[in-house]
Amino acid sequence: MAKKTIRDVELKGKKVLVRVDFNVPMDKKTREITDDNRIVQALPTIQYIIDQGGKAILFSHLGKVEKEEDKEKNSLRPVAKRLSELLNKEVVFVPVTRGKELEDAIYNLKEGDVLLFENTRFEDLDGKKESKNNPELGAYWASLGDVFVNDAFGTAHRAHASNVGIATHLECVSGFLMEKEIKFIGGAVDNPVHPYVAILGGAKVSDKITVIENLLDKADKVLVGGGMMFTFLKAQGYNIGKSLCEDDRLEFAKGLLEKAQGKLVLPVDTVVAKEFNNNAPHRVAKIDDIKEDEMGLDIGPETVKLFADALVGAKTVVWNGPRGVFEMPNFAKGTIGVCEAIANLEGAVTIIGGGDSAAAAIQLGYADRFTHISTGGGASLEFLEGKTLPGVAAIADK
Repeated sequence: MAKKTIRDVELKGKKVLVRVDFNVPMDKKTREITDDNRIVQALPTIQYIIDQGGKAILFSHLGKVEKEEDKEKNSLRPVAKRLSELLNKEVVFVPVTRGKELEDAIYNLKEGDVLLFENTRFEDLDGKKESKNNPELGAYWASLGDVFVNDAFGTAHRAHASNVGIATHLECVSGFLMEKEIKFIGGAVDNPVHPYVAILGGAKVSDKITVIENLLDKADKVLVGGGMMFTFLKAQGYNIGKSLCEDDRLEFAKGLLEKAQGKLVLPVDTVVAKEFNNNAPHRVAKIDDIKEDEMGLDIGPETVKLFADALVGAKTVVWNGPRGVFEMPNFAKGTIGVCEAIANLEGAVTIIGGGDSAAAAIQLGYADRFTHISTGGGASLEFLEGKTLPGVAAIADK
């Protein structure tokens, strides 16, 4: 998938539109950013534009804006402040998404300046113009710049005015982060080095049906954990007590197990409790020893060893979804164990497919031990399904 990148265009003196993904978590009361990873990941692209003498015009969404009162809590102003600290230079913040104030601010930019304008989702208050890819809005934003760089992989699975809409009117190239996402996740889908092991978790089988089907055709092993494992276990006839289960997916799970022909590796033990509570009494149970009043909240130590053994010799590993309720310390050991096993692999390309898996690796201190941690949960999932992502398709081919 050879796409044009920011290296392929002249930036000096140009107004460079950059779609970034600054959809960062914030404390609801203080509006302080609680995790600036997505801002940090965008820095190489922004710094490159500055160094090349471009005028960086950044824009992003933040949360959902469905009513007027959503504006204040979803303003990008705190992001501009944090970005300024990280770049160690002023970032001009423009509190609107269109109009004379924005146009004048862009006109006054000098080479190497950085501007961030307000949350693109503010445009959704008037007929979902951003998220419905309103053609007039895409054309307007395109008119503000000379070059368009898409560095927001997290929104690449959506056709919005701020990615596909602009690209309809202005040639689009990828930023460095988007380039990495296409290289690693796209590579794991299209041309993985074998042995290829996929590790899937999450609450529901239904969320990852197409991913599982696609990976069974490409991977050598698929290790299943998280809440979805209990649907597979029940499909095999095990009593799963009060554990999470999608009864309407049992026949589908049976079909997948047959199709897998041994590729699907399921847990052999689990950590159970009677309540969904970190302080609830808990024990390790074999999968044939779960009581009616118990629920599984993590994989057990024998499963951690089983998964670690399955990873030995792997050359490509993709992990999407924690092993258990990792936010609760008493039920995080399975996720920690698998995280350690992947982190200690030698000579393997190891990829985390965004979302809760990325949060777990970062929270547990393993971020720098992986080849790549995706910034896009939904986008990486659809990429792993083999879907064409509109935001990626809109980037010009080399």
